[in-house]
Amino acid sequence: MKVAGFIANRIAFNRSAGPGGQKPFSRFIIRLSIVATVISVTVMIVTLSFANGFQATVSQKVFSFLGHIRIQDNLPDKSIISEESPITRNDDLAEQIRENPQVASIHPYSTKYAMVKTKDEIEGVLFKGVDSIYDFDRIRPFIKQGEPIQFKSNTYSREIMLSANTAAALKLKANDSLFIYFIRPNGKIRPDKLKVAGIYKTGIEDYDKTFAIGDIKLLQQLNRDSAGDDSYKNEIGGYEIFLKDYHLISQVSNEIHDMDDFPATWAPVSVKRISPNIFDWLNMQDNTRNVLIGIMIIVAVINLITCLIVLVLERVRMVGVLKALGATDWTVQKIFLRHSVFITITGIIIGTLVALGLLFLQKETGFIKLREEAYYMSEAAVKIVWWQIGAIAAGTLLVSFLVLMIPSLFVKKIQPVKAIQFR
Repeated sequence: MKVAGFIANRIAFNRSAGPGGQKPFSRFIIRLSIVATVISVTVMIVTLSFANGFQATVSQKVFSFLGHIRIQDNLPDKSIISEESPITRNDDLAEQIRENPQVASIHPYSTKYAMVKTKDEIEGVLFKGVDSIYDFDRIRPFIKQGEPIQFKSNTYSREIMLSANTAAALKLKANDSLFIYFIRPNGKIRPDKLKVAGIYKTGIEDYDKTFAIGDIKLLQQLNRDSAGDDSYKNEIGGYEIFLKDYHLISQVSNEIHDMDDFPATWAPVSVKRISPNIFDWLNMQDNTRNVLIGIMIIVAVINLITCLIVLVLERVRMVGVLKALGATDWTVQKIFLRHSVFITITGIIIGTLVALGLLFLQKETGFIKLREEAYYMSEAAVKIVWWQIGAIAAGTLLVSFLVLMIPSLFVKKIQPVKAIQFR
């Protein structure tokens, strides 16, 4: 083992010229192999981190705005993103759902179409009403101006949050005022004057051009006259449920649907059904990522095999001398395997450092820009998952070592007499 290590280190680190003052060609091949390994490892780490960033950022936008699961009246022919049919609030059922260990939070919501108007401009919106338990921290990263709406205990809030698209169309900014017009159940129009508390932008056009956010009590007031009693205070459009792990959406949806007290006329709706195009796009990104990583692995493996074959061919005479002196095939194989492991580890370390450098630079500066209307974000998002980096390093080393056993088997076929005479 010591002999193999000594000779491998001499081959790898000896800078002196070969016979006749010529530098070994293998030195160039070694450097080329290290560079190729660096590129392969860098591309794999960067690809995974960007794919993670894309998925995390886009998923957060979708989930933060709509929740993971929506409970609403079961109307199969109804458009997913539209005004809901009212249902009666059921706090006991909401509490049972909240007790599910996978549920992070649940809150009521309601939506209704409205017109928002300034002195010179008018726009249509889908007004989404939420209550005081709504977690605005989920959408706070998307707020570009102002703050979330402030609720009042004795009446409804006279504040509204607009998307950047709607605010631009109305030529409004935070703290400006506008008029909002709803059509009551009796057909009459109800106007209200509201203040723009905040302006948000998710980058998802379907949401930014559609929704405005306000107090659910404002929508409940529309039904006050037709209700005849206080029952209007319990009318909501449905519930939004946030989970601890979005991968369990289908499982939790089924669990909620199978609850004994779950009304037969209600239905839990997965957010993946609400925005299928976005999740299809994310799945396509997964396929692209896997193909790219597969190509990089193949390139790295072929490159290392070629490198080792060149090393063996260039050192045929050395192999012959070592065998003539009594070295076993395995001893000679270990020389080239150690050499190859050195190349692989060097490439992995440098490639990892280069990848992390690029990723942290992107995090700090955002120098890779994207078309927001196509990618739902203005710059490439990065999410570094450390176990994935460790898996890439370990996997690259393992696969390379196993594959490098193939060319090292050529050593067994080398005969000492012919090898010493080899030119």
